[in-house]
Parts: sequence; C-alpha cells; structure tokens
Amino acid sequence: MIRFLSNSGVQEVDRVDPNTTVLDYLRDHQGHTGTKEGCASGDCGACTVVLASPEGEGLRYRSVNACITPLGTLHGQQLLTVTDLASEAGLHPVQQAMVDCHGSQCGFCTPGFVMSLFAHRKCHAEPEREQILESLGGNLCRCTGYRPILDAAQQMYQSPGPDQFSVREQATAEQLRALASEEASLEEAGKHYFAPTSLDTLAEIMETRPGARLVAGATDLALEITQGLASIDTLVYTGNVPQLQLVEERDGELLIGAAATYSQCRDALCKHWPALEELLARLGSLQIRNQGTVGGNIANASPIGDMPPVLLALGARLILRRGGETRSLPLEEFFLAYRKTALEPGEFIEAICVPLPAPGQQFQVYKISKRLEDDISALCGAFFLVLGEGGTVSEVRIAFGGMAAIPARARHCERALQGQPFSEQAVERAAAALSRDFSPISDFRASADYRMQVAGNLLRRLLLAQGMDADKLQVTHCA
Repeated sequence: MIRFLSNSGVQEVDRVDPNTTVLDYLRDHQGHTGTKEGCASGDCGACTVVLASPEGEGLRYRSVNACITPLGTLHGQQLLTVTDLASEAGLHPVQQAMVDCHGSQCGFCTPGFVMSLFAHRKCHAEPEREQILESLGGNLCRCTGYRPILDAAQQMYQSPGPDQFSVREQATAEQLRALASEEASLEEAGKHYFAPTSLDTLAEIMETRPGARLVAGATDLALEITQGLASIDTLVYTGNVPQLQLVEERDGELLIGAAATYSQCRDALCKHWPALEELLARLGSLQIRNQGTVGGNIANASPIGDMPPVLLALGARLILRRGGETRSLPLEEFFLAYRKTALEPGEFIEAICVPLPAPGQQFQVYKISKRLEDDISALCGAFFLVLGEGGTVSEVRIAFGGMAAIPARARHCERALQGQPFSEQAVERAAAALSRDFSPISDFRASADYRMQVAGNLLRRLLLAQGMDADKLQVTHCA
C-alpha cells in the first residue's frame, strides 16, 4: 500500500498497476481532469503538479510532470493539483493573477502554468524575472503568448500573506513524516512496486529480484511505459532511501547519492565547477531537474546523456553495491556498449564520487543542441586541463557524448595535446585526431559530418576561451 496526501486528505492505494502514472491516476481513477494530458513525455508541462515533502519544520515544494511520475513515488508526499488551489475565500492568488492578466486563451496549458507558478511562489519570496523564466521553462503555450503569463507571475506577489497551505504547513509536514515512516508497495496482476527506506533493504530486494527495474526520477524509464507502451513487472524505487540522497564533500571528493536529483546537487556541483551552471540550466526543464538524478543518467547509459561526459572528464568513480558488498569502479570502465554497463545482476549504483578541483585545474563543457534549452544533445564535449610552465598541457581528459555508442574519452585527441603547448598548432592536431577516436552516426539530431566538425570546433572554442586572438584561428564552418 502507498499512502499520501491529496490536498489535505489521506489517500491509500493498494491494488493498482505499478506502471500507473500520477496523471493516469488523477484522470482515469479519480476523475480529476483539471490536470491535462499533453505530450506524455515530460516536455510540454500541461500535466504539471506540485509535490510537497517535509523539510525542516516546513515543506519543500517542487513542480513535476505527472505524466512521467510513477504513482508509487507519491508515498509520504502531498500531491497538489490545479483543482486544489481555490478555497472558500476564492481563487488562489496565482489563479486570480492569471485571470486578471488575461494569461489564458484556449486554456489547455493553463493548469500546468498555474502549478509551476504556484511552486515558484512557494519557493521564492520575490518576483525575480530570471527565476520566473526558469520555473516556466518546462511549460509550453501555443496561443496565449508568454507576456501575459509573465505579467501574472509578477502580479501574484501583490497578494501578500500566507495561503491556506502555508497556514497548515507545519501540521502537514508532521502528517507526511508519519506516512513516510512506513515502507510502500503496490501489487496488481502479478506486477510489483517496492519503495524501501534503507540501503540494506534495497540491496536485499535487488539481490533476490535481479530482473527488477530501478526507479529514480523515472524521467527516461517512464517513457518506456507512456511512449513504448511497456508493462514492467517489478519496479523498485530508490527515492525513499536517505543514504542515496546524500550530497556531501568527503575525503577530497564530492559524493553524490545515486538518487539525488539535479536540483539537489546543482549548488554543490556549480560551486566547484562553475562551467556546469549553463549545462544544468539547459538540462531538461525545472520539472525534469526536480525528478531526474545523476545516478539515473549514468545507469541509463544513453550515448547522449549530458552528465557522463562531464564526469568522465572530471575523473569520477562509482560506488556499486550488490547485497552487502560494494566495489569502486572508474566511470570510464562502466560503459561497455550501447545501453550496456558493467553492472552485474542485482547490482546498482550507490554513489558517484567526483574528485574536488585543485589549483591550476581548468574545466569547461559545451552542449550542442537544436534548441538552446530543454533539448537533448546532438553532442556534448567536456574538457579537463592542467597547464604547466609555459602553457604546456601536463594533464588532460576530454570526453564526448553523442559521438559514439557510449559516452567516451577521446584518447587520441588527449595524446595529441599531452606535453604540448596549448596552442593553435596543438589544437589542430588534436582536432584531426578525433577521427581516430570516433565514428559518429547520422540521425535526426545531426549528421555524422556535423558532429565531427563541431567536436573539432569545440576544441578550438576551448582555446579561444584561453584568450587567443580569434583572428588567428580558422574555425570550420558547418552547413
């Protein structure tokens, strides 16, 4: 059984297919059709709902895409939808601002916008434009236009004071802690869902059920269900295990628990590697970053995942667990072939360990995609450099995603730079060496020639970032 709050009422769910999403539960099981179904892939934001979970004495609010959120992950949380916001006193300030500013035409996208704005108002005390744009980055509107919606985002702050949710926030947090103290499970027609609350229990489940699929953020896994119409027999959720939520510095490394979301680890990552600020801002939408995990991005083994090239270039390692045993594995040994990893049956990623930067080290990452934001990479290049006396490259790690069947280091390219002055001549030799490292394919994101040319241009861009005169560098132009 899973237990959660729907608005302020306790919901108990037992006999439901574990493959059911929150959106399907709301619309098909509860008849709550205010939350809309759009893309069923977490792209359009029409299905946005807000989840609240205990944090300190209050609650942490986060927007998520209901269409790719498995129902079981609601256990111990409060689910808020657009139909929960109005009270006896009238519309919620967010809803009233949308009315007053004419922020809706056809209205299909409006519930999602309202919920993203509601979460934003809960998380931010002031209407700062850039923060508002980030909060709305995962919501698409095709007829109203964004200006009146942005006007509403400003105006919703003109209704000061707590709303009905803030008034009972402390009591809600205590209620949620009581619900979350129990382990959750679902079963229907031979399909199972488990949500262990300890690392040992998780390890035991995975050892006895090695064919089970782990669920972290489900931002990719759920697409197998919503787009591929798959029905998964056993799902095991990692998000209720506190040890997997850790983000801390330990023994000269940044340790990231495998179930820590991008939103949870973003500050720590950007503190040490500021170049990640832009990459993480462009990684999906806020709804996706609120759910997606670094561990899931690695275990997914997609050749176009954004974080694996970064972590390869930074020399990260993984802590893998199976039963009561753990082992450490360099990330570059984890990816074996397309969607194939070094994980043994019943084994899972416990943590990612990234060496903290030392003086003199340089790091940069560049993502190339068709859209600037909320888009999958055509390719992504990550560059780690240490320049010694006279600008000589004393240490280098270069990794790419989108250039091969797996995220991989560019070994020949690295050797062309190692021990050489970081100059135009060395960069041109390194760019030419990329053809020995990779044989990219053509697909709907980019052609093979484009990928190869751009990969070389990213090396040249890295050199330009060192202050070289751009007029001296011949950048290959791509059609």
